[in-house]
Amino acid sequence: MVRSEWLPGLQRASPSTPLDAESYVAAHYKHAPDESANYDGRTLARDRLWAPWRSSYIKGEKSDDCIFCTKPALPDEESLVVDRGERCFVMLNAFPYNSGHVMVAPYAHVAGLQDLDGPTSGELIALVQRSLEAIGHSYGPEGYNVGANLGSVAGAGFADHFHMHVVPRWEGDTNFMPVLGEVRVLPESLDATFRILKDAFAAEGAGR
Repeated sequence: MVRSEWLPGLQRASPSTPLDAESYVAAHYKHAPDESANYDGRTLARDRLWAPWRSSYIKGEKSDDCIFCTKPALPDEESLVVDRGERCFVMLNAFPYNSGHVMVAPYAHVAGLQDLDGPTSGELIALVQRSLEAIGHSYGPEGYNVGANLGSVAGAGFADHFHMHVVPRWEGDTNFMPVLGEVRVLPESLDATFRILKDAFAAEGAGR
């Protein structure tokens, strides 16, 4: 959606799609009288960039099932589980912020970090550490975001089942695509990420 403060007085006109931004705006929009087009990179980002990898989520049936309860019962390749412990497991985020984005969760359906017992808390942190090692060896990121969203108001998608996120970060990985275009471009498929991290976790385990 193009906002009026970005493109004052413009209305959609032609269906043609020139490649350069100036021609694009000239072909797609007509000005109201005595008004000029003040466009920038947001014009193209908002109007023509797509994230087709999200279509299965958008079009698919939404379930009330907790993914952190149902996914571990499936085969690893189907559930995207890349490592399993006695009390906790690691799985890929199916709609990741960056390639290599994993979530670490207990098998027990527990909402709060404070509600985990000692052994489960210990294993969860150990798997977060293993995740950092596996992602580091596989992708060589420059940094990480590690943390949890506690409660729906804090942004938790599954607020009733505690989980931690481990997100690899690179300088410049937040650019005009996600910030202005609301689109994230990933360099590899989930299947490829699964195979890479599954092997990395196995290698981490073998080295202990």
